[in-house]
Amino acid sequence: MIKDKSTLTPEGPPSDVERIKSESDYLRGTLVETLNDPISAGIPDDDNRLMKFHGSYLQDDRDLRNERQRQKLEPAYQFMVRVRAPGGVATPEQWLVMDDLARKYGNGTLKLTTRQAFQMHGILKWNMKKSIQEINAALMDTLAACGDVNRNVMCNPNPYQSEIHSEVYEWSRKLSEYLSPRTRAYHEIWLDEEKVAGSTEAEEEIEPMYGALYLPRKFKIGIAVPPSNDVDVFSQDLGFIAILEEGKLKGFNVAIGGGMGMTHGDKETYPQLSRVIGFCTPDKILNVAEKVITIQRDYGNRSVRKYARFKYTIDNLGLDFITREINERLGWNLEEARPYHFDHNGDRYGWVKGINGNWHLTLFIQNGRITDLEDYPLMTGLREIAKIHTGDFRLSPNQNLVIANVKSEKKNEIVELIEKHGLTDGKHYSALRRNSMACVALPTCGLAMAEAERYLPVLLGKIEQIVGESGLHEEEITIRMSGCPNGCSRPALAEIAFIGKAPGKYNMYLGAGFSGDRLNKLYKENIGEEEILETLRPILSRYAKEREEGERFGDYVIRAGFVKEVHSGLDFHN
Repeated sequence: MIKDKSTLTPEGPPSDVERIKSESDYLRGTLVETLNDPISAGIPDDDNRLMKFHGSYLQDDRDLRNERQRQKLEPAYQFMVRVRAPGGVATPEQWLVMDDLARKYGNGTLKLTTRQAFQMHGILKWNMKKSIQEINAALMDTLAACGDVNRNVMCNPNPYQSEIHSEVYEWSRKLSEYLSPRTRAYHEIWLDEEKVAGSTEAEEEIEPMYGALYLPRKFKIGIAVPPSNDVDVFSQDLGFIAILEEGKLKGFNVAIGGGMGMTHGDKETYPQLSRVIGFCTPDKILNVAEKVITIQRDYGNRSVRKYARFKYTIDNLGLDFITREINERLGWNLEEARPYHFDHNGDRYGWVKGINGNWHLTLFIQNGRITDLEDYPLMTGLREIAKIHTGDFRLSPNQNLVIANVKSEKKNEIVELIEKHGLTDGKHYSALRRNSMACVALPTCGLAMAEAERYLPVLLGKIEQIVGESGLHEEEITIRMSGCPNGCSRPALAEIAFIGKAPGKYNMYLGAGFSGDRLNKLYKENIGEEEILETLRPILSRYAKEREEGERFGDYVIRAGFVKEVHSGLDFHN
């Protein structure tokens, strides 16, 4: 292990966020005083930075921003709260709690995120503590759902391989617990636990893995079960690929250094795919994750946050160096990676019967938004199902929902509720829409440059006309939209992607792999709806006529010369 890191760590003073963490007393800051301040619905920026570690962001309703400025009112401040669900699994009782909180304190909707977590919007500052206490009472939490720590651990829902899923899910749950921050700040601030006074030595042990400054940036882990890559394992800082032999889990291939975010106009930033560096048996997965995280803790860029993700640490220092460092910190070497194969990264809709005799229903949830519309009472329908369901709910990485482990004797009851409320598995939609995904963007995300969740369904309706004319209605093509280049909807892994550049304007990318193993490439920059449709029409038409048997759209646009093939973020801008 290298002792002198002075030649390896980026030069420059620590960023302001590092100061905030250093002065925070392990994430406490002045949050207690701030939350009790009745004068403003907002909070100071330093405390907002710390709030992320507690699973929340301060936002304001950007639809109302100009009018409130005109009236000389402060912005319509509200909080987004993210609730961790390791592996995306929640009980019916927990679903009902989330449903109740969203209607009681939030904006009346729930968002299923691309990391298999729950998200609520519109919570006012004076309701934050009550919300988090009720979440905790349901045996869930928001700790580390955001911030410079390991985020919600993703896991393949895999409803058609129930025994394997159960085993893999258990490892995702253990990882989530093992890698959680140890500070008691969360319990003191939100759950009214007394602060325990201790010695200096005891306080130094509050964060034995993260340390007082935590990580340079967020860290993401996902576990995939081939042949499904629905967690987009190559987008993760640390990915585990389950290796199954004769129906048994033998262990995991280890992949490091993925990430989707970038900055418009800065070619030193780019999305990146993780790279497989070896194999470990299941009993070693916690140790591997810890050592990888400590390497990012020690070597990551703490000066410029946009360069601070693990992908840049690896690309700056070299994959071989990082791999050697992992093996040295482990005290043993990762084994040689084992063969695996992915063939898709989407969901399989409708009813399937698991090997344990239970049934699983995957519903299409457009962009993950759970709400009641006049002609589609989705939220009410799911609430009624949760009241009688004896299995569990699984949030998919594609923002859809699996009503899982339905007993045969319960299936008819659930079918009746589905029919009564008109809930859909989405099979009547085009395959393009079923393989679509968008981040929240406007009006609540402060980073959004353009619409995403509210606009993608509209744009899809117009692209579907082109798809229908070309005879591609049932052709699966992944399409994703993000309101900014941070890439929460993992757009760089979509065969067709739109990344917001300005209101109504997007960069369009083409050519990622259908199974999530190749990046896409910029094709048109800063275009609006009319040019998007004009651009896609001839490409989709040619694809319909010229594709080879079984050829995916992303593969075709590369073969036809529309874009170059990209397997590394280092080539993303070239």
